Amino acid sequence: MAIIRPFNGVRPTEELAPKVAARPYDVLSSEEAKVAASGNPYSYYHVSKSEIDLPEGIDTHSQQVYDKAAENLHRLIAEGTLFSEAQPAYYIYKLVMNGRAQTGLVCVSSIADYNNGIIKKHEFTRPDKELDRINHIKTTKAQTGNVFLAYNDVPEINALIDQWQEHHPPVYDFTADDGIQHSIWVINAPAAIADITSLFAEKVPCTYIADGHHRAASASLVQKEMEAAGKVTSVENPVNYFLTTIFPASQLAILDYNRVVKDLNGLSAAALLSQLDYDFTVEEIGHLPQQPSMLHEFSMYLEGKWYRLVAKDGTYTTDPIGILDVTILSNNILDKLLGIKDQRTDKRIDFVGGIRGLGELVKRVDSGEMKVAFALYPVTIQQLFDIADSGNVMPPKSTWFEPKLRDGLITHII
Repeated sequence: MAIIRPFNGVRPTEELAPKVAARPYDVLSSEEAKVAASGNPYSYYHVSKSEIDLPEGIDTHSQQVYDKAAENLHRLIAEGTLFSEAQPAYYIYKLVMNGRAQTGLVCVSSIADYNNGIIKKHEFTRPDKELDRINHIKTTKAQTGNVFLAYNDVPEINALIDQWQEHHPPVYDFTADDGIQHSIWVINAPAAIADITSLFAEKVPCTYIADGHHRAASASLVQKEMEAAGKVTSVENPVNYFLTTIFPASQLAILDYNRVVKDLNGLSAAALLSQLDYDFTVEEIGHLPQQPSMLHEFSMYLEGKWYRLVAKDGTYTTDPIGILDVTILSNNILDKLLGIKDQRTDKRIDFVGGIRGLGELVKRVDSGEMKVAFALYPVTIQQLFDIADSGNVMPPKSTWFEPKLRDGLITHII
């Protein structure tokens, strides 16, 4: 069963919370973060994307970047922008996007649960991205990025969280510049804390990583290293836990996660279209982008034109992995035709979250940076659970969840 704990969150003062709040470090570039933080010394990008405060062109994985992140985090605390909660607490985090709300519980989850499969994964991680987060955690001595977990709804937990919101005011309630509303409540009553801890231990057999596989893996590896060095002296040591926000599955929505590829693996555009005919029904749909409308349908952008690709019978299996559109694309196009064997490590492929829209795919291809783009139909939350339960993993970057949690609103010091 799921082990969670309250913790002394480090968070901003109420008036500065909107200025501190930053999108997750891995959804925007250094250049975008620099623009977003311009003129704002409170922005958490100074911690999560600290290269913005260093000379242009610096290696973002250099120790200088991690040292700057630690310096900036300590500055925000010393100046009073961030403070530590007086008592261990849980937090309720509600996000509203386009009229749709989702409400989760911010806590620290057990790294032992992660290691033992109580927290279930659906993706492999990339070693280079793990190392980046490991160095960031070790240098800042903090988990600055939240891991987004999901669980099958438990009515008692939903009711308790709803009741707390009804009877207590939020400590933060603001709308970010992208139109997403962020509201946070502090649960600091010992009885309520005990009830939540017990409900998870009794009624939540497992949780699922929705977003943040690299953050979770890195927290685990840091804990292992510190334990081996004799620095973990008790079960309740903060390093034995990692920062999570846990949402009931019924409230979540997954967007598409699309692909762009740098070249056609020696094929001409005409040859690629011809070879696609073996496994797909191919239809040219013109110059205007069009989202896939159903499972096993893809949109492809190539040399200024969009095409609809529909997978033919026999090109996929019906097991939890084989039926996924990301698997169909991987097996029948990326691997078979374009020679991309491992999407985690191949530098010829990149991933574009659906929140950026199909226009981003057009931009990346028309600029000459990429040669072809593929848009996919979104994975469902049940597909994610089925795959994690089966012990399998999806191809990398299969899911894109929105809205995203903001970094900086709650930090876990280890």
